Amino acid sequence: MLHRFAAILFFFCATAKLWSQTKPESEPEPLTRILFVFDGSQSMYGRWESGTKIQVAQRLMGQMLDSLQGIQSEANFQLALRIYGHQKPVPPQDCSDTKLEVPFGTGNIYKIKRVLRAINPMGTTPIAGSLMKAADDFPPCANCRNIIILITDGVEACDGDPCIVSQRLQKQGIILKPFVIGIGMDENFKESFECVGTFFDAAHENTFKNVLGVVISQALDNTTAQINLLDINSKPTETNVPIILYDHTSQKLKNSFVHTLNYQGQPDTLVLDPLVIYDMEVHTVPPVRVDSITIYPGTHTHIGASTPQGQLDLRSNARQNTSISCIIKSHGKNEILHVQEFGTTQRYISGTYDLEILTLPRIIQSGVAIDASATTTIAIPPPGMVTLRTGTSGYGSIFVLREYGYEWVTDLSDSSERQVFQLQPGQYLVVFRSKFAQETSYSKTKEFKVTSGSSTIVKIN
Repeated sequence: MLHRFAAILFFFCATAKLWSQTKPESEPEPLTRILFVFDGSQSMYGRWESGTKIQVAQRLMGQMLDSLQGIQSEANFQLALRIYGHQKPVPPQDCSDTKLEVPFGTGNIYKIKRVLRAINPMGTTPIAGSLMKAADDFPPCANCRNIIILITDGVEACDGDPCIVSQRLQKQGIILKPFVIGIGMDENFKESFECVGTFFDAAHENTFKNVLGVVISQALDNTTAQINLLDINSKPTETNVPIILYDHTSQKLKNSFVHTLNYQGQPDTLVLDPLVIYDMEVHTVPPVRVDSITIYPGTHTHIGASTPQGQLDLRSNARQNTSISCIIKSHGKNEILHVQEFGTTQRYISGTYDLEILTLPRIIQSGVAIDASATTTIAIPPPGMVTLRTGTSGYGSIFVLREYGYEWVTDLSDSSERQVFQLQPGQYLVVFRSKFAQETSYSKTKEFKVTSGSSTIVKIN
């Protein structure tokens, strides 16, 4: 009966533990906002296979919008439409001819189709000015993906530089990298758009239709990835370190998490935005950074970082629980990587390090090797306790004997007659003069020895 009761009790305890590990609530999906910047300039009346460019674009854009109509209630996105070159004829050239015709909102697809059907191409091609104005088309939003799809048949006709404007908007974090769809474009014009965004050459009607589908799919869909933290054998076994992902262009924070291996021992799957080029910082000691990571749409992307780690175990045999810190630097470098306390174990990227142990006196250990998947142990001897009695307050210092002479350890307090120090084993010298003595000859010197665990009284009378 007792065994049965124990089994039932164990079951309820185990179940309660599982219930307590509730799965965290997922973060809300960002709202995707797609702004179509559409070419309504005079050149859109040019012939293109089955009709004029504007006719073909109106028809195929309408079909694409119809397909979006069916999923807008389920998908988390909004659309807007800006048109340029459709209000004022050329000549004369009016480079301010750009207008947000349909602002962002839900249920506005029919309005976008109606405005597209009514376009009467007549003006110039102010692409840079339109992109600059487009920055204000996106209302403030804390959790949004702002995407521009530029549809054009020609290059900039005004004084602006679309490349500079696009880069500026991306660096400010206003938009992600734009899509540019060139309609029946001259071969010589294509290179000028590669710096604006991801360029698609729609040389034919069918190509334009397919490109629209690809662009919309990439704009709306995330893709999966995994981060492989590689050990010394290039196996993805390293884990349990924080990782921060930044937008490479704007350097804004995109994601942060602790790297995890799933129940199968494989790096856990992440969902990332294929429109973002990422910079990754793996917060090992020291950190490992990987820049310009491209996520391929529709493909499970493997992101690798070499992070072979070993452990540094700092041990003190001191009887008293005294906190001792150790400054860790890369070998031969001045930058402080970490301050580790004695009595702890810390992981480091495998390599060679310099240690400065903040005892009295300080202990310098240079060229300490930390090997991958191994533990390096550093132990220091227990200090000895020294009680210094001067009989009066005054000025002075303690020195330790080295091969090259005496080295300063610490100053004495000028307001105390009794001071206690914990010193590492060694041969020491104290130099002291009463603050009431006005001659150098009143200075006093005394040598003393410290051994581990000892208690020494040093009197200077």
